Amino acid sequence: QLQLVESGGGLVQAGGSLRLSCAASVLTFSSYVMGWLRQAPGQEREFVARINWSGLRSYYGHSVKVRFTISRDTAKNTVYLQMNSLKPEDTTVYYCAAYDRRTGSRYDYWGPGTQVTVSS
Repeated sequence: QLQLVESGGGLVQAGGSLRLSCAASVLTFSSYVMGWLRQAPGQEREFVARINWSGLRSYYGHSVKVRFTISRDTAKNTVYLQMNSLKPEDTTVYYCAAYDRRTGSRYDYWGPGTQVTVSS
């Protein structure tokens, strides 16, 4: 069973940066596609970024493209989300998610989330 734990959220001023981390407790980390999504209360979940099992391909939501960068470190079983040029509208809870590339295409595993707050 894959468990995910996010860290790195917090309060930052507009224009600042944060790096989120997501540690995965699994032996076969490279089998999983990893993603970041975010959801504010009362709003739909929004895709932020996704990285494939090898780390060679990444995809971004329109609102974060250019500003955010997703990466993964297989040796540490960790995926990162570097967030630059943060805006107040980036304020919400960020979730790390994963699915096994061998068996599915929907996120089956989720972390508890980490709050990001961007002040104007």
